[in-house]
Amino acid sequence: MYGLLKVFLFRMDPEKAHHFTMWCMLTLMKIPGAKHLFRALFAYPDPSLKKKVAGLDFSNPVGLAAGFDKNGLYLEAMSLLGFSHIEVGTITPRPQPGNPKPRLFRLIRSRALINRMGFNNDGVDVLAQRLRERKPSGLIIGANIGKNKDTPNEQATDDYLRCFTVLYDLADYFTVNVSSPNTPGLRALQDKEPLTHLLTTLQAQNHRSKPVFLKIAPDLTSEQLDEIVEIVLETAITGVIATNTTITRNGLKEPAGAIEAIGAGGLSGAPVLAMSTGVVRYLREKAGNRFSIIGVGGIEDYAGAKAHLDAGADLVQVYSGFIYTGPMLVRRILKGIACQS
Repeated sequence: MYGLLKVFLFRMDPEKAHHFTMWCMLTLMKIPGAKHLFRALFAYPDPSLKKKVAGLDFSNPVGLAAGFDKNGLYLEAMSLLGFSHIEVGTITPRPQPGNPKPRLFRLIRSRALINRMGFNNDGVDVLAQRLRERKPSGLIIGANIGKNKDTPNEQATDDYLRCFTVLYDLADYFTVNVSSPNTPGLRALQDKEPLTHLLTTLQAQNHRSKPVFLKIAPDLTSEQLDEIVEIVLETAITGVIATNTTITRNGLKEPAGAIEAIGAGGLSGAPVLAMSTGVVRYLREKAGNRFSIIGVGGIEDYAGAKAHLDAGADLVQVYSGFIYTGPMLVRRILKGIACQS
């Protein structure tokens, strides 16, 4: 059924299709009994899938990655599809419109997306109010935090700290995003000195030891990954989310000219699976069990999720694969995991 709907949706601009799809779902949820039906169709409740990671009790290992619900508008709707956790954001202190449109592109042959959204969001104060009013009970919420585009890197820590402080009592865990390729200069914050300063500052304000993850790019060298391991252990944050989108264009099935015409942006989806699982495996081999790892990148079925888990991820997250596969994705992954346990 989703295959037929996808034909219609894929004729629309990707960003418009996203908003239209979620409007339809929110409208359907108003029908009596619809929420129960969604849970019955798409969720896969199984006690064997429960996991305790970073001190949090997850109903299963599959979450929704940041970027899908930047502003906390769809928490209840997405929880009905079986996700154990939803990561909102990336959120910045002040609202910002993001980069000019078009800024989201489908690579249908490659089952991938290129985006240069640019941290478009309503700002941390608006998100905080929504979480106060709408946070579904039992759903774990992660807050993915970043800096405003016009904030110099020298003052970036202030932006992250404000988001951290405003959302501290509302989010269950935090993700520090220094790896998006769509905010100029942001990835420079992955360097050892600024990153250590940023994480140390956040940890100094982390008075109740909320889990803090660092989201990293898949494009880091082994030497840079070694530094990441050192920084995570030195600052005593909870762990790493591996990975964000890539700036490479390897393994794509579309003509080179079509890719060049799209221009800059981060690539996600099926072509990123090998890169992301490679980073997860490297980190796990280097760090052992000294910190937690959430794997994200290229997961569009049980096999992709298993690849991340086998590489050493404690949890996984999906986004692009959800766009291509549809609302049965979480159920299929969870059923596969349950059957193999």
